[in-house]
Amino acid sequence: MELKPPEEINIQAPGHRKFAPTKAKTCMKIAVAKGDGIGPEIMDAVLRIFNANQVPLEYEFVEMGKWVFDKGFNNGMTPEARQTIESLGLLFKGPMETPKGKGVKSINVTARKTWNTFANKRVFQSLHGVNTVFSKAGIPIDITVVRENIEDTYGGIEHMLTHDVALSRRFITRPGSMQVIRYAFEMARQKKAKRITCGHKANIMKLTDGLFLECFYEVAKEFPELKADDVIVDDLCMKLVTRPDSFDVVVLTNLQGDIVSDLCAGLVGGLGFAPSANIGDHISIFEAVHGTAPDIAGKNIANPTALLLSGFAMLRHVGLTENAAVIENALLYTLETGVHTGDFGDKAIPAVNTTQFADAIISNFGKLPAQGAKEIIPNKPGTPAPLLLEINSMMVSKEKGDETIVGVDLFIESDEQPTAIAEKCKRHAGVKFNLINISNRGTQVWPTGSVYTNLVNQYNVRFESIDNYPLNQQDVIGLYVSMSGNFKICSFELLNMWGDKKAYSLAQGQ
Repeated sequence: MELKPPEEINIQAPGHRKFAPTKAKTCMKIAVAKGDGIGPEIMDAVLRIFNANQVPLEYEFVEMGKWVFDKGFNNGMTPEARQTIESLGLLFKGPMETPKGKGVKSINVTARKTWNTFANKRVFQSLHGVNTVFSKAGIPIDITVVRENIEDTYGGIEHMLTHDVALSRRFITRPGSMQVIRYAFEMARQKKAKRITCGHKANIMKLTDGLFLECFYEVAKEFPELKADDVIVDDLCMKLVTRPDSFDVVVLTNLQGDIVSDLCAGLVGGLGFAPSANIGDHISIFEAVHGTAPDIAGKNIANPTALLLSGFAMLRHVGLTENAAVIENALLYTLETGVHTGDFGDKAIPAVNTTQFADAIISNFGKLPAQGAKEIIPNKPGTPAPLLLEINSMMVSKEKGDETIVGVDLFIESDEQPTAIAEKCKRHAGVKFNLINISNRGTQVWPTGSVYTNLVNQYNVRFESIDNYPLNQQDVIGLYVSMSGNFKICSFELLNMWGDKKAYSLAQGQ
């Protein structure tokens, strides 16, 4: 993916009404999914604004959303829709609903993961005319959150280990982390940012978040002009709501990024003013991340701003920078004049409906806002059409050091006390294993522990090899078979050493 540097600033004089967007020789075709609930209304408003500005795009409408689920397509899209999106390389979509209670996955998550849109970029900027506690205090906000978009707990790999214990697997990979972090740094360079911050919880999740943080500083070495630092995610949230103007670009893992990006939306007025871009090497998705608002669907009163802002990101992504700037300046001017839908703005000024809001923006083409005017950069349209792939690409980083198996964690179901479990486990250790510890919900309860530690009926029993003697998988399977005579084994994980480094965590208190 090529990130183009900003061109020379060319902003028209305030109040100038003429605009002449550079016309592309041919129109670029993109896929459009209108969405559910208020989706069709706000998408129609945005496309009408685009057409009024002569944006050189053609639209291929595709079938996605709740009603597609209802037709029996468990991924929320028809095969024709998938084929169209993969051939065009770009999807512009409204909000979509995933039916509850039907055992289906979120269409939004499915689309992002299917097409490897690994980076979710959300830009949060103060909008003059959208009052917040920060705008009233004169504190400007310009934060870009880059969220890893396809890994973490969003794999949705979950199991009930017992009737009382549920397990969710969290995947953080080196290739996936490097991919999104490198994008964040390249984007920060393009934005001419001064600071990029990694949000994490590596103080607790030392292997998963620790790997993400390690990758962050590895990439940072290639961008010496940027101040690279890290903040524990809970501290980050506190600082964002006290000093949001101190942050520029923030990159996070998937779940933490999901939470932090919605927090940042609250800083600038809510999800109605939060654009979203899902960037991949071959396919990208631009969407409104707010809900479908079924209670107001069909009433023509919804706020289209978030989808419009996402549209600007899409236009710039494909090189239509002039069109994006002209329309965005018109939006900012419209907001400054007090025009608003019913969900925000000065209540002393009558609200307009969705259509009227779009009309107001169109009437303000060529005008500049008093604050935050966007530079007019001539269009350099390219094509989002992806390289058609025949096989899945494999991302593998070079393994470092020797790998040996030195033990196993066996996750067992039992309602016995730790001492009783330990006595049974010792009988199965044989001549190759030592019983090292027993933990419950990550806290050691044997050989040391406290009677004040509440227990559930799922334990982690850790065996390590005697004198760290290398084991093989057959040794582990033999122990598994032996232990199954006394316990239901829910799952297990190998304990690996990479050279002299443990590739596993210790229990709390171990």
